[in-house]
Amino acid sequence: MNKVRFLMIGVGGMGQAHIRRIVNLKDAEIVALVDPSEKSIASVKSNFPHLSDVKVFTHLNDALDAVEADAAIIVTPHSQHFEQGMACLHAGLHVLMEKPFVAGSADALKIIECANKVNRHLVVGYQRHTEGPYLYLKQLIENGELGEIRFISAYQAQAWLEGTRGTWRQNKELSCGGQLNDSGSHLIDVVLWLTQLNPESVLAHIDNRGTEVDIDSALTVRFEGGAMGTLNVVGSANMNWWEDISIHGTKGSALYRNGEIFISKGLNAPASPVSESSSPLPATQMPTL
Repeated sequence: MNKVRFLMIGVGGMGQAHIRRIVNLKDAEIVALVDPSEKSIASVKSNFPHLSDVKVFTHLNDALDAVEADAAIIVTPHSQHFEQGMACLHAGLHVLMEKPFVAGSADALKIIECANKVNRHLVVGYQRHTEGPYLYLKQLIENGELGEIRFISAYQAQAWLEGTRGTWRQNKELSCGGQLNDSGSHLIDVVLWLTQLNPESVLAHIDNRGTEVDIDSALTVRFEGGAMGTLNVVGSANMNWWEDISIHGTKGSALYRNGEIFISKGLNAPASPVSESSSPLPATQMPTL
């Protein structure tokens, strides 16, 4: 089988995380790097010496004209995702795009329609769909072991305010939003994916903590069918990473605590830990910026 030829668009910190995974796949290869930052390109060449001769481009259109590729990975400021994704799809490439997809639902619908029209895969990097603990929770819910879902509480804390200070992530024009839009979108994604519930109304309190973008957010959600939920994203925390999700149903509760799962079934039953052997995949460490 021929190798899948990847075009890397954006090769900073997260871009290099993708590169690290691709170079370990025997059926994949990187055929070009696209990034206007000479520093980022130099860092890739230093960290991955075997890519020292790979073609480098400052502008995406130049790369699309000059290089034969099968797929693109887009790891750029969020405001650029739509234009770059559309260009890659029109060039016949499959696209893996880092979260949080594109800016606004109108652009989301347009790019999905384009991907369907050109018959190419379009995937957003919400990797929790493949992680053991979340797959276990998904299985519990789909099998009806928790009964009808009545309440979901999701919490995420990260030193995002200080960790991204001075970067494009706190520039609203480039990022299209702050912590809720960035790392926090993982939390929103996994709640909706796990429960398959549709939000009916949302009430939010948000504090920018003196920046252009949201840093701390407290959301209350009413879902269709009557279930309720809260999502709390703390970007001004002092800790590197913490994530909690609690799901309460008519038959039981499932508690995810930053990599560990506790299950309670039946009335007044204690919450007991679940071993890794019970999960579809081994537990993995949550990502950081």
